[in-house]
Amino acid sequence: MEKVELLAPAKDKETAIAAINSGCDALYIGAKNFGARQNAGNLIEDIREVVQYAHKFNVKVHVTINTILDDNELILAKKLIQDLYDTGIDAVIVQDMGLLELAIRGELPPIPVHMSTQCDNRTLQKVKFFDEVGVSRVILARELSIEQIKEICNNTKTEIETFIHGALCVSYSGQCYMSCANGGRSANRGECAQSCRKKYTLADEKGNIIAKDMYLLSLKDFNASKHLKALVNAGVKSFKIEGRLKDTNYVKNVVAYYRNELDKISERTSSGTVFLDFEPDVSKSFNRGFTDYFLDGRKECFNFATPKSMGEKLGKITAIGKNYFEINAQINPQDGLCYFIEGQLKGCLVNKVEGIKVYPNKIDNFKKGMTIYRNFDAKFEKQLSNSKIKRRISAKFLYNEGVLHAIDEDGNEVAMEVLANEKPKNPDKMQENFISQLKKCGESDFYITEIKINDELPFLPVSEINNLRREILDKLMEERLNNYERDVQQPMHYAEFPVKDLDYRANIHNHEAKSFYENCGCKSCEMSYESTRPQNVELMRTKHCLKFAFNMCKSPVKLFLIDEKGKKYPLKFDCKNCEMIVCG
Repeated sequence: MEKVELLAPAKDKETAIAAINSGCDALYIGAKNFGARQNAGNLIEDIREVVQYAHKFNVKVHVTINTILDDNELILAKKLIQDLYDTGIDAVIVQDMGLLELAIRGELPPIPVHMSTQCDNRTLQKVKFFDEVGVSRVILARELSIEQIKEICNNTKTEIETFIHGALCVSYSGQCYMSCANGGRSANRGECAQSCRKKYTLADEKGNIIAKDMYLLSLKDFNASKHLKALVNAGVKSFKIEGRLKDTNYVKNVVAYYRNELDKISERTSSGTVFLDFEPDVSKSFNRGFTDYFLDGRKECFNFATPKSMGEKLGKITAIGKNYFEINAQINPQDGLCYFIEGQLKGCLVNKVEGIKVYPNKIDNFKKGMTIYRNFDAKFEKQLSNSKIKRRISAKFLYNEGVLHAIDEDGNEVAMEVLANEKPKNPDKMQENFISQLKKCGESDFYITEIKINDELPFLPVSEINNLRREILDKLMEERLNNYERDVQQPMHYAEFPVKDLDYRANIHNHEAKSFYENCGCKSCEMSYESTRPQNVELMRTKHCLKFAFNMCKSPVKLFLIDEKGKKYPLKFDCKNCEMIVCG
């Protein structure tokens, strides 16, 4: 089976440790500055602790430096990357080409560089370019099909990473300027105001309303679990879960779910066994309904009704009482339910349940036949919160000629001399005690799978056996960490960029980035949207198409989006590539 990496999100130290314990092979986390999730930053000291815990299990730690940077920020980012490298992290995820310019000049430490999906990595040409530059990994755009991903993997040498779960940006990543245009909050600088999760009206040039006050740019959440084998076969090396703003329970559940799924078809790149004490179910965690997006063709990927979590579908109301409704579903007190009334998502809490009778905290125009969803499963969330999920490394003991050896699942080995000369009065009982105490690993990161006693044991009190076990396992963990090998970024160099004239969509925000593109053969390099604020330009390009959604593909009519403040956005359609463009 192929070895592939399950890559988990972490907003903080607690979530990172939960992700590791739940079975990820790598995690990605934000530093204090320059991450695309501004509200998910972490101090160097916390990242150092995460690294120390992760490396016990051969889990890698990637840090996001994936915003575009001005000239002063680039200097600070350079120092930050050095500080992060000193903590022992395994890779940085970057968007700004100024960092590649610094790397080529040898001004960054030899840390693997991963090109963020914010670099708009949706063509073979673009990925080939980064491959020729020599980066360690490219993170693909979410919009690609399995066949497109396979073509990229077959024609490049760099590692390929794809998303498999979580929230979807409606725009090609790195190519959305609506938030910046409307309020100065740049998505490329970690400040996205989520314009795609707001209400819009769709109208034609004559003012006819096609859809009024709907979440027309809001997509469902990504779930590629049915396509994992095809993606492994395509050549993907890392499978990424979105969610650096998600809570610990979400991360536990989703990581454990994908760990189970990937274990059926591939080998892990990390070590240890996960001892689960709950049954993972992604439908019970935050989701807007699921889509596999464009992995195997265009489907209904949008949710115009709400940008909020709908959770799991429970079924339809079968009867209505005075202060209750009936439904054939397992519901518990304190569950959060939601439902649609006249196209609006409403919610309630469950006060009491009697059989199939559900008593909510409010009766809100419920009707027979209404579909009920559960967006908060109180029992499941409590189970996740109380979970003692643990990840442990298998090890075995061998006693031979007065020396105890400890060997872990990766072949790391240490030995300790057993300093005792007194012979036991009952050798069989001594051996029984020795074995039983060595098995008791308590809160250790190890669990024992085998104990071999090849020689007669000396007499040892139980307390001394326990001390021996603790000391030798501490030494074994120290040996594991000493033997941990970080990947090294190979020297990078300039390559021919496939486009010669670059406009604001190249996201050039500093002079080093401009220099990089010029050194790669670009003749003109316009500075970023954030620098120049051009008017009447493309604010968003997306594979989600409103003509397709409203069965208007062949209609020549001109369409406009109108936001809640009455601002009009002309829509253009590139039907050859099946793309919609929102203009400013």
